[in-house]
Amino acid sequence: MTLLNDPRPISADSHAVERAEVFEGLAETFGDDAPRVISKEGKGDFIHTPSMPNRSRNVAVMALAGTRLDYAEPLPREHASKPGAGSMEDPEIQAYFSGGYAAMRPGLTDGALRPGDQDIDGVSAEILYPGWFPMFSLKNLDLLVALQRNYNDWMHAEYQASGGRLIGLAALPVQRPDVAIAELERVIDLGFKGVVIPSNAPRGLRYSDPAYDPMWALAEEAGLPVSFHVACMSHLPEWLKAMNSRDPIVQYAGSPALIHDTMVELMVRGVCAKFPNLKFVLAEFNAGWVAHWLDKVQQGWAREYAKDPSSTAPVDVLEIWKRQFYATIEDDTAALRTRDVIGEETLLWGSDYPHTDSTWPCSTQVLDEMFESYSAETRDKITRTNVARLYSL
Repeated sequence: MTLLNDPRPISADSHAVERAEVFEGLAETFGDDAPRVISKEGKGDFIHTPSMPNRSRNVAVMALAGTRLDYAEPLPREHASKPGAGSMEDPEIQAYFSGGYAAMRPGLTDGALRPGDQDIDGVSAEILYPGWFPMFSLKNLDLLVALQRNYNDWMHAEYQASGGRLIGLAALPVQRPDVAIAELERVIDLGFKGVVIPSNAPRGLRYSDPAYDPMWALAEEAGLPVSFHVACMSHLPEWLKAMNSRDPIVQYAGSPALIHDTMVELMVRGVCAKFPNLKFVLAEFNAGWVAHWLDKVQQGWAREYAKDPSSTAPVDVLEIWKRQFYATIEDDTAALRTRDVIGEETLLWGSDYPHTDSTWPCSTQVLDEMFESYSAETRDKITRTNVARLYSL
């Protein structure tokens, strides 16, 4: 059965768990600045950069949803919602932290076995984003370029190993627009279906700058959607650093703000006008906020033009959204309630597997509950046919 006739959902937002081969060869060229996988006795496996030991990260952080079938009693779950996150003190979670890759579900460390995890969850395929987000913000740009090229080669191999059920997105090193274009050409030749770039432009640049026009033009011509994933950033802007002093719940609930600058650069500052057939995906920002935010952007644009008639005259940002934008949702029922405004064709469901926010392994039950008051056609669009059409599956 192919993805075209498989009736099961397709996750539009899932994640890889990068293995050691993604970082192979980097230390020999870049020394202590290069990330690599190391094992710590009794503490598990880490993605570690010797020159920045404080940023060493246990690989288990990328895979915690995979522990859920190890619990004797299932984690609690509210109606139409993902399972609870569990506690960091749970022995099931601690086993992942101390056991490293060897303790993980086999489907998380072998692309050929990942379809087994998909079958448990009742999905036919997954659009795959990176799991190790710092790959987008390395300060050594030669290293960043080399790592993303490694990652793309590895992700292409994972796609092949999975029999086409893992549709990985290629990472582009937008810190160097000319190199990003060359890598885009390469991954198009490899057969990638889409790309992912940082959710904010590199420091000192905007995505509306002319330097990016050739990249947008090539992606548009090739029909490759461009994705932005929450927390995949080129750098931490000053306003976000200031957020660290705010309540952590404010930070979590305010995550859509991480994409607002980029959306204005694309919608208002000329990118969408120049490239009206280019598609953009907002991944894991959810969408219950979109309708209200677009309305405020429309008002703000009109106010700007009233003050300065020499600026670009406003156009309908809702129409731009419907024409060119998509947003992934997990258990975001607020987004479903605004689908008549933003268009149900712009919504893509994703499981977020194997991250903590994932609906795995009960995505089928969550979707049954989320869509119990909606038509089968609406459910099929948001969980399957929208993403299949977008990525030409």
